[in-house]
Amino acid sequence: MVQTQRTNTHHKKKSRVLVVDDHPIVRQGLANLIDHEDDLIVCGEAENAAQALDALARLTPDVVIVDITLKSSNGIELTRIIRQQHPQLPVIVLSMHDESVYAERALRAGAQAYLMKEVVAEKVVTAIRKVLRGEVYLSDKITRNFLRKLSEKKTGLSDTPAERLSNREFEVFTLIGQGYKPSKIAACMNLSIKTFETYRARIKIKLNLADAEELLQYAIKWVNITDRQK
Repeated sequence: MVQTQRTNTHHKKKSRVLVVDDHPIVRQGLANLIDHEDDLIVCGEAENAAQALDALARLTPDVVIVDITLKSSNGIELTRIIRQQHPQLPVIVLSMHDESVYAERALRAGAQAYLMKEVVAEKVVTAIRKVLRGEVYLSDKITRNFLRKLSEKKTGLSDTPAERLSNREFEVFTLIGQGYKPSKIAACMNLSIKTFETYRARIKIKLNLADAEELLQYAIKWVNITDRQK
């Protein structure tokens, strides 16, 4: 549930942060970390896209932190909507998913930073301050990957099949490649088995794959190749 607006009792104006994550423990951890800073304060929290959009209208934050995997929604799609409705509002995408897989999609959606949850404690405050200054925050590794992909595009080598998928389809595709069973993927993404099967069918069509077994083998191969490039 979105929390009520927090009151800033200090005279110094603090930059206001909205945290969007479906795990209460993660939201609380971020709030504790951010509120400890003299120049930052968490003004509200949300656990899904609908609550986030409502909070944006009510709380007018200066920056939003969005997790990729949300209940009944996708953080990258939410980022796209936020940037359409609030073009000047910086968004930081936070995720357990590896940055080499999802960071480019997050930036294309309008995010100005991508953070792995495993490094949040040491990086999130730095990222917040950078995006508030109008800068982009990425790790050195993902910057190198972007430069490599830019070079490949110039030579026509980077049209990977995964780039044909929507964000939600790409998430399903990646989890299949990581070896998760359909029931586990559906539970992780808050989907019904029927909806998962619909995504899987779309992926097979877009990637020109004959059946679920061919999709599985292709996804595993793609994930393994991506891992070796890290």
